[in-house]
Amino acid sequence: MEVVTTNKQYLENIRSLLDQLEQTQEEAIELVSSVCAKAVLNGKLLYFFGTGHSHMICEEPFYRAGGLACVYPILESDLMLHRGASKSSAYERIEGLGNVVISHTPIGEGDVLFLISNSGRNAVIVDAAIEAKELGVTTVAVTSMNHTTNVSSRHPNGKRLFEVCDYVLDNGGVIGDASVTLEGLSQKIAPTSSVIDATLVNLVIVNTTEKLLEKGVTPPIFTSANTDEGDVTNKSILEEYRQRVPSL
Repeated sequence: MEVVTTNKQYLENIRSLLDQLEQTQEEAIELVSSVCAKAVLNGKLLYFFGTGHSHMICEEPFYRAGGLACVYPILESDLMLHRGASKSSAYERIEGLGNVVISHTPIGEGDVLFLISNSGRNAVIVDAAIEAKELGVTTVAVTSMNHTTNVSSRHPNGKRLFEVCDYVLDNGGVIGDASVTLEGLSQKIAPTSSVIDATLVNLVIVNTTEKLLEKGVTPPIFTSANTDEGDVTNKSILEEYRQRVPSL
């Protein structure tokens, strides 16, 4: 009998979720990619916002080798982890803060906003989605439907992220995210959301790029800055987008 090691169990969990993604999210990815391609054609930007660990998915498509230049990560330090993890958890529950975060960006009609939250329950992420929609922004939730449908909202309106967004990309993860059980330990380990969320986002970028090429438009794609040709290739792209994406 084959012994299933902990490492193999985790890898099998990831493979299973990737297979599930392929089987269940194709239509959603296609729809979201079409919206993104239209936005890029119209000179708009793709925004990304998440709190806690989810902020990493906002950085994944930003200034990325092989990634689109028209990506704007909303990186609010107090909602990330490096300024205090427990403080971040407290801040993401504050009603109205999401409105403030969105209002301090140039996001507007025709742009697309990806909102990343595994639980989708906290006030900041829900408020951000609502505020953006009022501005005419297309909103995309990146979440775990298994998790979010098994918890209550922490927003006064009782809504979770998937209930206030135009589109939903489901990472398929289990409640609580951690996926591996070890004998002698009550808590599960090995979360899956970061791997699957990053895959979802990159699939959207790939499909968006393909759709732009089909329309005869060559999109602004970064080359790795750590190749010999990277600095030269990226120079004109940076000059074009730095005024619109300050983080560049």
